[in-house]
Amino acid sequence: MTFTVVIPARYDSTRLPGKVLADIAGKPMIAHVVERANESQAHRVIVATDDQRIADSLNNSECEICMTRADHQSGSDRLAEVVQVLSIVDDEVIVNVQGDEPCVPGKLINQVAASLSSGNDAVMATAAKQIIDPADIDNPNVVKVVFARNGKALYFSRAAIPYSREARAANAWHHIGIYAYRSGFLKRYHQLHSSNIETSESLEQLRVLDNGETIMIEIVDYDTGIGVDTQEDLERARLLLAKGER
Repeated sequence: MTFTVVIPARYDSTRLPGKVLADIAGKPMIAHVVERANESQAHRVIVATDDQRIADSLNNSECEICMTRADHQSGSDRLAEVVQVLSIVDDEVIVNVQGDEPCVPGKLINQVAASLSSGNDAVMATAAKQIIDPADIDNPNVVKVVFARNGKALYFSRAAIPYSREARAANAWHHIGIYAYRSGFLKRYHQLHSSNIETSESLEQLRVLDNGETIMIEIVDYDTGIGVDTQEDLERARLLLAKGER
């Protein structure tokens, strides 16, 4: 299995501007993400950014930099530009690792990459973990996913799905925001019709489902790290990495 990791990183985050450059244990957050990507089996790690400050912060990191436009609607759109600019072959597996995931484990990256390499008919693969804390069900920042017995995604939502009249966390799955695609699909992703549900939920993967494509869900039962969306998340990441934990 060979694959490439691309890390989309923009400066103007809505909830926490400049977060990818926030200092964590003496390094910018994006440098930690690059290190985690290099712990996977990826043969190539690329940071896709529209901001020179982010590029400059990675001068001492083991990665390539691809400067991209600033007007992309989603991370997948940004990756589509990368595969075009760098002329990446259509059958290459590309793993989208978010730039605000400083603790993402390498084995998670490997697992979603292997899902596409297994030869199923999916154009994308991602991951899900069973929800344990009932409070997460109604938290719109915890994206939920419902999938079929064969592992194919049925729907993603910020709402509480599936509805349960009894135990609030029964059969509920937290979508882990990591994606694998083939380069050829990314080249046509931005040509897919924009989806009303994608806009309503603010979830880019819904464009794929709304256009009749298949997304495979990899079930994980291990710690997948924490995404940094708020100042509280950033402080948690700082504490974990200062202790050498992730």
